[in-house]
Amino acid sequence: MNTQLKPPVSAKDHIQGDPDAPIELLEYGDYQCPHCGRAYPIIKNIQKRMGKKLKFVFRNFPLTEIHPDAFNAAVAAEAAGEQDKFWEMHDIIFEHQRHLTTESILIYAQKAGLNMAEFSKDLQNDVFVNKVEDDIESGIRSGVNGTPSFYVNAKKYNGSWDEDDFVDFLNRLVVRI
Repeated sequence: MNTQLKPPVSAKDHIQGDPDAPIELLEYGDYQCPHCGRAYPIIKNIQKRMGKKLKFVFRNFPLTEIHPDAFNAAVAAEAAGEQDKFWEMHDIIFEHQRHLTTESILIYAQKAGLNMAEFSKDLQNDVFVNKVEDDIESGIRSGVNGTPSFYVNAKKYNGSWDEDDFVDFLNRLVVRI
């Protein structure tokens, strides 16, 4: 099944790497999902190995029924993005995904170097809740049925996300482009 990403990546998304890279890897993830936690260092390594050939995009897809703290963690990452610290918060949250209480999130925000007064205010801002909800809606429209879900150049990737297999697949794509 080749499901298309809807909507395509835009300036509203969080993007790491060269925006003009030939390979676009997008993850729909849940900060509390153990599978996403296992994928996190794999994606970091893939980014290093692919270098300028890869841009990475993250969209939120918290599975709140089984991960009750995932939605608030996603809102916190989005609020950190207001201070250009989305990726710092994203990384800290994944590195501490077993401890995502409100108090923990505030400690992580301090570690990320956020202005805490602004961050606390932004956590109450519906804009960030709406962004997470928009990501969930786009995931549903794109055929996400679990996390992590990956899209490569806007097509759902159903292959192995073992690091070597994934890099081999991505490198074969680069050759064809």
